[in-house]
Order: sequence, then structure tokens, then C-alpha cells
Amino acid sequence: MTAPLRRWLTPVVAVFAACAVFAGPAPALAAPNTPTPSGHAEDDDPPLISEAIANANRNFLQAKTKLEKSKKRQLQLALEVRAAQQELDALSPQVTAIAAQSYRTGRLGVMTVLLESRSPDSFVRRVAVLDELNMVNAQKLAAVNAAKTRAERAKLALDAEVREQQKQTNVMAREKAETEKALKLVGGMGFTGGLVSATSPVARIGPGRTADGDWKPESCSENDPTTSGCVTPRTLHAYKEVRRAGFNRFAGCYRPGGPWEHPKGRACDWSLQKSGFSPWHNNDMRMYGNNVAAFLIRNADRLGIYYVIWNRQIWFPATGWKSYSGPSNHTDHVHMSLL
Repeated sequence: MTAPLRRWLTPVVAVFAACAVFAGPAPALAAPNTPTPSGHAEDDDPPLISEAIANANRNFLQAKTKLEKSKKRQLQLALEVRAAQQELDALSPQVTAIAAQSYRTGRLGVMTVLLESRSPDSFVRRVAVLDELNMVNAQKLAAVNAAKTRAERAKLALDAEVREQQKQTNVMAREKAETEKALKLVGGMGFTGGLVSATSPVARIGPGRTADGDWKPESCSENDPTTSGCVTPRTLHAYKEVRRAGFNRFAGCYRPGGPWEHPKGRACDWSLQKSGFSPWHNNDMRMYGNNVAAFLIRNADRLGIYYVIWNRQIWFPATGWKSYSGPSNHTDHVHMSLL
């Protein structure tokens, strides 16, 4: 037995008590491929969290630019509405005068002119006056209608700009919130170095979860696939789901002795290499550990995760990531404990 393996068989960690509170189920997402030994992901790998954050920032800036343009357009449309309204106000007395004249005299027409004309010259003069009056009135009414149409169109456009501004504001808020949430969930940029997939596959729900989201107690009744010991059905399920997600490097679950979860069959350690344990010293190992931890955390409420320890940090569903110092700094493996 190698020294790293003997070290794994010693008590793992002292864990701070915490209440397990679970987030909502993770959305269905594509499974990440395991990084290659060179430290580079395959061509069909999903984007890193850093790339997803950069894309969210671009969306935020694009929405911000659209918002600023919309505000400028809103100001122009407000001026158009005001100008059209002022034109309407100026034309209003003339329209009132035309209406009053029509009320007093009735509509002037050819028959009225003929009845009141006593000579050909008088008839010609009256026809000319009639044509001029009707032309002036028609022009004034047309100007009123045009001003009214401009005001209505400008107001509709103004309302549309207000809606567009609200839309872009919502986009900005959503991108900001999603970026902060994604970063916080995986421990932040400093913790991961950005070397973590932006998504994780969705795990199948483990055994023993009740309708209200609680988990039934389980005994160490299943054969541990990593040792000659035992694990709980929920631990075995989580182990298989991690493997199914593509994390196939060395792992160890049951270990006798100690007060914590390993001797209860409720914990597994996920190494960063194919055999034994060694602290991460390249991007491939760091990203592998980050992705294992991210998978467990993103599926915590589906697997029944109690806590995760990785790279000097401990994660509880109730508290998120916190600094951790214990017998092991967990830079050579990801520890998972199940409820």
C-alpha cells in the first residue's frame, strides 16, 4: 500500500455542524468532458465559468448601450410630442372659428351662391370667395390633422421606448444576478481560477428523499465499490452518478475508525489522479477537482449532499463556501459527505 493510500485511510476532517438547506433542482445541462492530461478541454467541452461570465458581461454591456440609445430616443420623441401639441394648441382657435362660422351660416355651397347672386359678376365673385374660403379652411383642418397624427405617432413611439428601456434594464439585472450566482456557487473566480465548467450534468435523484425535500436515515447496507467496506444506498447512488458524469479517476469511500462520515458509509474522497493522492499542481488536476465539486454542489438537493470540502474550502447547502482548516487541506481530493 502506498503512502498516499495509507494517508487516505487516516481520519479525514473535523466538520463544523450546519443545517442542510437545499437549493432548487439544477436545469438539464450538457455533461462536461474530463480535461485532457495536457490541461486543455476537448473541442466539444462546454464553456468555462470564466467564458460564461465574460459572455454575461457582454450581454450586460450590450443591454446598457441599448438603454442609453433608448433614453436619447425618448428625449427626441418627447420634444416631438411637445412640438406637435404646441402646434395643435396654436391651431385650435382657428378650428374653433371655422366651426363657429359653419354653425352660424351653414355650409356654403353652389346652391347658396346661386340663390344670393343677382348678376353674373356677383356670381363669379361669390364663387371665387367660396373657393378661397373652402381652400383656407381645408388647409387649416389638414394642418390640424397632420399635427394630431404626428403627436399620436410620437406618443406611441415614446411608449415603445419606455417599454424597451424596461426590457433592457431587466436584461442587465438578470445578467448581473446570474453571473454573481454562478460565481458564488462554485466558490468564486479566485477559488477556481476560472478553471471550472459553466454547466454540470443533472444527476438522478437519490434514494430516500421525501416529498418535503428531507432525507430518510439510511444504514451502511451496500457494498462499497472502492473498498471491502460498506456504504449507504444514497452514497452508492451518488458515487455512481459522479462516475456517470465522467469523473473516473481514483476514489475511496468507506474507512473504519473516526467520528465522521467515512466509517458510516456516508462519504467518498475523489482523487485528482488515476491512482493515489497528490495535491494539484497543474490546470488539469485543479480543473478536475473544481468540476467534481461543482457537479456535487449543483446537484446537492438531488443527491442529498451534506457538505463538500475542496482546496481549503468547505461548502454547506445552508452557508455556501467558507474557509476550511483541518487535518487535511484537501488540495489532493474532493471530499463529499451525504446525509
